[in-house]
Amino acid sequence: MHYPSIFNDAIGPVMRGASSSHVAAAHRIGALARDYMDGDFDTVLIEYDPNGSLEPTHESQGSDMGLFTGLMGWPVTDERMADSRTYLEETGVAVEIRITDYGATHENTYKLTLANKDHTLCMLAISTGGGMIEVIEINGSKLSIFGDFYETLVEGDAPDVEADYILPRGGFTQIKSQQPLDLPNARTMAPVLPIASRKDLTVPFCDTTSMLAYNQDTDLKFWELALAYESARGGLSKEDVFEKMRDIVQILDKSITDGIRGTSYQDRIYPAQAPLYKKKAGSNNFMDLGLQNDVILAVTALMDVKSSMGVIVAAPTAGSCGTLPGCVLGVANALNMTEDQKVKAMLAAGLIGVFIARMATFSAEIGGCQAETGSGSGMAAAGLVTLFDGSVDQAIGAASMALQNTFGLVCDPVANRVEAPCLGKNVLMAGNALSAANMTLAGFDALIPLDEVIVAMHKVGQAIPCELRCTGKGGLAMTPTGQRLFKQFN
Repeated sequence: MHYPSIFNDAIGPVMRGASSSHVAAAHRIGALARDYMDGDFDTVLIEYDPNGSLEPTHESQGSDMGLFTGLMGWPVTDERMADSRTYLEETGVAVEIRITDYGATHENTYKLTLANKDHTLCMLAISTGGGMIEVIEINGSKLSIFGDFYETLVEGDAPDVEADYILPRGGFTQIKSQQPLDLPNARTMAPVLPIASRKDLTVPFCDTTSMLAYNQDTDLKFWELALAYESARGGLSKEDVFEKMRDIVQILDKSITDGIRGTSYQDRIYPAQAPLYKKKAGSNNFMDLGLQNDVILAVTALMDVKSSMGVIVAAPTAGSCGTLPGCVLGVANALNMTEDQKVKAMLAAGLIGVFIARMATFSAEIGGCQAETGSGSGMAAAGLVTLFDGSVDQAIGAASMALQNTFGLVCDPVANRVEAPCLGKNVLMAGNALSAANMTLAGFDALIPLDEVIVAMHKVGQAIPCELRCTGKGGLAMTPTGQRLFKQFN
């Protein structure tokens, strides 16, 4: 069974770009393809199916530049990302992008063909949300690669080696290992996820029902349960897990500071909004919303940084990068809380994200914006409860209540840019988290258990028409002004 990780699935990756489903996922697919070819290829063909979600969004939301950055061997935070195609072509590689009906069975399918005079790679891969991927086919053979092992593909029968998994795949053998293998007639791809997997991996629980049963004997706080889970999932010490989240918090705090100071980037719909809000909040003709003003400012700052190709954290996605961290850190910073308190709150939020990743999705192409900003809102609600020393039951209840309020939230990005109405929805869902957390701390009953809410949310998301699931083919995107902006920016 594939067990989600806080740092793989829920909080991360650290990245640049508009969309984790596009930029970060494409970067990981490109990196795997580069490894397979050992960095040696003369031609690149990228194909998008016209019946999928990437056909109208691959350029505007960053799939192409994500692939090119991965193919160059650069990190997903490289500041040259926006010009990566130019850099790739300057190395002598011929690049072509086609729209081809190849019968893609998933909304976010990438078909990538690399070749040199001796070898050809044809890879089919899917983006599953929040930067997570799965390679499902290589050169016509079905397989499964998530990027959490060293993957070695060997011609012929299985060699005699120590490995986690040895899987026959017709004309070759797929070997999954935790360390690279040096084998003849083999192609090796390094892991692209921060938390690796291993054989016989187990976790202490996988949903809130099993978590509560586990906690009857341990009586841990919610953030401590997150440590217990991620420590087991990643084979890390609890101290290492805590410090990894501290690194994330420090990156997020810097992004908020940068956004409030002001950002600039030519190719964007909105100019920098956070400095305007900061200036207006100090004036007399402005509503005093208390902590909500601090949250709106932090959320807007993060969205500004994302839109200017600055460094952000997909938490759980890039399109929803403001909701959770802007809400939790906005409150914590306004109240001068410690960095440790912020780390604990983000760990708690990450554990809610694990449950969502296992039972639902973070992909707007599959579940609408409820899967992105909605999920971020549920995660933020649990983080806020943790900031104020709420109980395990209260953290779960706040997440349940917040998620219940997001059902049916559509994804209709104007001009296929992750800016409008994305900024407003991030702010809206942060406010939802604030309300749900306070209501729960006051004793309100969420009524429906969180596990049931997550499953119901996923079913609702799948029922949303495809035009309203990040395709730019419905909602605000199809208004006259939306169409005018599409022509202007595309």
